[in-house]
Amino acid sequence: MTARPLLARPQPGRHQGVLREREPDARGGLRAVATVFVTNHECPWRCVMCDLWRYTTTTATPPGAITAQLEAALGELAAGPGLPEALKVYNAGSFFDQRAIPPADLGPIARLVAPVGHLIVECHPALVGEDVDRFLGAREAARGPNHPPPTLEVAMGLECADDAVLARLEKGMTRADFAAASAALARRDVAVRAFVLIAPPFVAPAQRLETMRAAVRFALECGVAVVSLVPTRAGNGALDELARRGEFREPSLAEIEEHAEVALGEAAGHALVLVDLWDLERFAPCAACLCARRGRLDSLNLTQRAPRAVTCERCGAGSAAA
Repeated sequence: MTARPLLARPQPGRHQGVLREREPDARGGLRAVATVFVTNHECPWRCVMCDLWRYTTTTATPPGAITAQLEAALGELAAGPGLPEALKVYNAGSFFDQRAIPPADLGPIARLVAPVGHLIVECHPALVGEDVDRFLGAREAARGPNHPPPTLEVAMGLECADDAVLARLEKGMTRADFAAASAALARRDVAVRAFVLIAPPFVAPAQRLETMRAAVRFALECGVAVVSLVPTRAGNGALDELARRGEFREPSLAEIEEHAEVALGEAAGHALVLVDLWDLERFAPCAACLCARRGRLDSLNLTQRAPRAVTCERCGAGSAAA
């Protein structure tokens, strides 16, 4: 489905930004994480809910461009509080797509990020293969005497665990494909992070919670280490058209909170659950309680426990009547 608004695309000379945050780790502590949003060639899959193509180019990424972007980003990080314990290289596509990240750049990238012990990249399940092995080898070879043992985590978009919905989302994969890619990464001692949608299109509102629960359960069966919940947002053209047809509606903040709590219960003791808080205000009908409710979800992310619900006299959130 194509309904994209006309927008100027960036050039591959600069990254899109650097974000510092904290995440829980598997040992029950917190670690400093930085995300670098690099500019690269557009993903070959055009998923209905995706808007990341806004930050990509229409031509293949030239060799050296990603290395230069990362070098600049790491310089910015080193000039601040210092390099993080974990680094996300998110590229609005697939790290192992050779038109997005040229194979010649894998070695230089590995050397650049060697001081960071844990690296997280994004990839479509179909591209988990020999380039993963090449990058793992380059990362191990780039390890210096004072560097921690390098670990790799690959984030993949599961979205939901319903093959019929996945086909309508134009994901270019099935549940079996996701499971196979997860198993292939596990054989390489690579951790898996799964993106799961809150309120995907083509799912009736009454079925959203169970659809998400099924996706979390399937992700756990695949051995994922982290489930990242992403509220589905309109604005990319395709979802706006589906909203006009009655096939999509953005989740409310109350739904996001409920989904996060249910996912946390499903994954307890097996995987971490993180809910995406970006642009959270678009889902909030009440400005009076938004800050407190954002803080509650942030606490859920960091502690892996659901704090007491926020009550609001203005909108009734948290009350029996809400």
